Amino acid sequence: MDAERLIAARARGVDASAIRRVFNLARTLKDPINLSIGQPDFPVPEPIRAAAKLAIDEGHNGYTVTQGIERLRARIAAHLNADLGWTIGEGADEPALLVTSGTSGALTLAAMALLDPGDEIVFGDPYFPLYPAMGVFNGAKPVMVDTHPDFRLTRARVSLALTDRTKAVLLNTPGNPTGAVASHDDCKGLLDLCRERGVLLISDEIYDEFTFEEGRTERSPGGAMRMPSPARQPGSWRNMLLVRGFGKTYGVTGWRLGYAAGPRAIIEQMAKIQQFTFVNAPSVAQWGCAAALDVDMAPMVAEFQARRDLVLASLRDVTEIEVPHGAFYAYPHVPPGMTGQSFAEACLARNVLLLPGAAFSGRDEHVRISFAAPRDRLAAGLEVLRELFTGS
Repeated sequence: MDAERLIAARARGVDASAIRRVFNLARTLKDPINLSIGQPDFPVPEPIRAAAKLAIDEGHNGYTVTQGIERLRARIAAHLNADLGWTIGEGADEPALLVTSGTSGALTLAAMALLDPGDEIVFGDPYFPLYPAMGVFNGAKPVMVDTHPDFRLTRARVSLALTDRTKAVLLNTPGNPTGAVASHDDCKGLLDLCRERGVLLISDEIYDEFTFEEGRTERSPGGAMRMPSPARQPGSWRNMLLVRGFGKTYGVTGWRLGYAAGPRAIIEQMAKIQQFTFVNAPSVAQWGCAAALDVDMAPMVAEFQARRDLVLASLRDVTEIEVPHGAFYAYPHVPPGMTGQSFAEACLARNVLLLPGAAFSGRDEHVRISFAAPRDRLAAGLEVLRELFTGS
């Protein structure tokens, strides 16, 4: 049998993730300084571990309803009401909620529910590698909007990319790989544009809790500072799909648990597709993460902000680097005469792993540094990077 002949165009149209290739490479190296993978290095908070263990012991190991267990759905609904003013309900004029297998699962379901061959989905460059694949897997066209040098996805930039075939605009805030956080005006402008053009705005907010002080520019009714989100605009849920999750915030990346909320017609189609594919999000993870929204992660976010500051203190005077206001990535420009790939290879020769900009962009002018690593390892890696940036 010629197996190559049988492979579908959708599979051939997407290269293996550079992130996954580096992850596999790290397993073959002896004690590398790994600044490549966006995987939190802190332990899962004890209440979440305890809830998951209890769920196993109490026999919650089988299928759940596709939409997610009621305990978790109720906690998410309460959180969205307090944070956004959304009231999750069953009525036609209320936003709906679906628990998914990670935020990637939510985005994949959204793409399958929305995109037909020839349709278009718009997002910023740099981007998370899943975004173009969402189009390719469904025969649709990924349309990338250049956001260099400030990495802001704005109304003005997006408006030039919209056509009659555009189904969705995808915003990622805080952003991967840049750490950029959309401003209040950016969020409002994008939502207004999508409303005017009859296009869905998808807001991927997997790093929403990992927003640093500079990115928390919007005040909540209770007085706390928080990151802006298009979901806080009046009636926003009618025109947007909100995607959030638990993996990054609580260190449970392997549990694969996220959720999507937004227009009922779209959520219902996503749930139908999930029923025939993922079936349901992992059951034990659902029970464990039902305890997550009661855990205060502010001390850990402060620790990551301190690591961000360490990156800036080490590199800001030797390269161009936008200040990351969220997530746990920095995206510095590589030295003249080098590409992101060649710089990443030079780092690899010094036993430091990071990712070239080509993994996230049509431009290979940057590298992504993940500071989700212990401070001593991060400091050692930054010393190598500084030497490479200065040529010393």
